[in-house]
Amino acid sequence: MNITLQGLTKTFPARGRRARGETTAVRDLSFTIPDGRLVGLLGPSGCGKSTTLNMICGLETPTAGRIFFGQEDVTTLPPELRGVGMVFQNYALYPHLSVLQNILFPLENLKGDKRPTRAEMQKRAREAAALVQIEDLLDRRPRELSGGQQQRVAIARALVKMPRVLLLDEPLSNLDARLRLQTREEICKIQKRTGITTLFVTHDQEEAMSISDFIVVMKEGVLMQQGAPQQVYDDPANLFVARFLGTPPINVFTGRVQGGRLLLADQEVLAVPGAPDGPVVAGIRPEGFEPDAGGGMACALSRVEVLGRDVSMVCTHPACQGDTLRAILRSGAGAPAQGTVRFALRPEKVFLFDPDTEARIPFDAAAAR
Repeated sequence: MNITLQGLTKTFPARGRRARGETTAVRDLSFTIPDGRLVGLLGPSGCGKSTTLNMICGLETPTAGRIFFGQEDVTTLPPELRGVGMVFQNYALYPHLSVLQNILFPLENLKGDKRPTRAEMQKRAREAAALVQIEDLLDRRPRELSGGQQQRVAIARALVKMPRVLLLDEPLSNLDARLRLQTREEICKIQKRTGITTLFVTHDQEEAMSISDFIVVMKEGVLMQQGAPQQVYDDPANLFVARFLGTPPINVFTGRVQGGRLLLADQEVLAVPGAPDGPVVAGIRPEGFEPDAGGGMACALSRVEVLGRDVSMVCTHPACQGDTLRAILRSGAGAPAQGTVRFALRPEKVFLFDPDTEARIPFDAAAAR
């Protein structure tokens, strides 16, 4: 089932005696979550991700705009009637109940014709537990479980209602790095098995890109860009998206275009056909550097970090907006240990932006070198 947001806005009143005005957490947000897909809602803390999730769930009422599940307008529908399963950041398990009782809880609170029989409740709870592979933990209490096991209980409790939509609010933030990797893979498998339309909220861009079919990037309550993860990474709409996506992050330089050439600190580093003359901000992905004795970009090498399959060359450049820049090369590429290193640039990994608006400035990368 598709989820469509149309012009969604949420404004909170000022709080405190000295506070003035209102705070707009989400501003005129419109996008569609395709049926049966896992969509990552991505952005820094405070960008409006959780507020958006709470409006979809029904925990918050929009100030303006509409929410549709398929063709049904659910904007004013109570949360319990929306058919939504929600997994919170802190899991919100009941500590005095067993795993089985926690999973059963949503079913036991259904009323009227929607309430299953006791036998059906047990069947559905055990099926949900089996789906997330915790069927051997049903008699335990939450305090007897690891963080990853508690997270699976929370997902099983959300799934047992057979929801139309599954909402996950940063469910991996309390787990260590290894468990995060394992658990996000499990979430992806569960979503594929069930086919439930799923919205996954996170500030971790690597997490979102690794499991999402589609990502939506937000900043200060405003939609910045949406699309397939690799497409957004390869074709950022603005400087914020380019900076936010990528590990290590993109290298950013102050430069200018002159006569169809990109100049960084007076070094002609790349042909940029079609770009207008004038000052620019240039972003170069770490994998966009190619060591080349005849390359136009000269950098001072600070150190080389061997990362197993990759080598990271940490350099300085007078036009770089950061203290250092990173170039990622394949292991065995023969990086020098010190001195000056020269690079040629891969045009498809170089992006130009307007210094004032931060909007993307296009150029013909296919014809560039």
